[in-house]
Amino acid sequence: MVIKIEQVPGLNVPESFIDVIVNAITKQDESIGNASELTINFRDKDYSAKAGGFHPVEVRLEKRGIGWELIYITDFSYQGRPDSELVKEIDVCFVIKRVYHMLVGWLSEREGKDLLTLFVANFVDYYNTGCYQVSITTD
Repeated sequence: MVIKIEQVPGLNVPESFIDVIVNAITKQDESIGNASELTINFRDKDYSAKAGGFHPVEVRLEKRGIGWELIYITDFSYQGRPDSELVKEIDVCFVIKRVYHMLVGWLSEREGKDLLTLFVANFVDYYNTGCYQVSITTD
């Protein structure tokens, strides 16, 4: 199966990230079949509020013609004490070409691109360590 992911002009991700997404999809036993939407979850089974670990990451793709388009990438982290809960820390919305960080809100175009570059590079490195369990939901 050939998976083609279209880049969003103005808010590109490196090919190493695209490779991770394609690899995650092709490694799944279940077929994506005629799905028009995919949600890919990357989870470190040991991540917790107390122990830390690798933040959960969610990636959403939607079918566009013969390829797939990135809709969002969201990084979650535990926040709050004493009852920590998972919240969006970084949210990259490709539809509006903006990047959000929970501490400062929506970033400027330059700041957003800088954070996206750093975040994606770290995510790819973490993925390559084998720390994530991957699941895919189709719609």
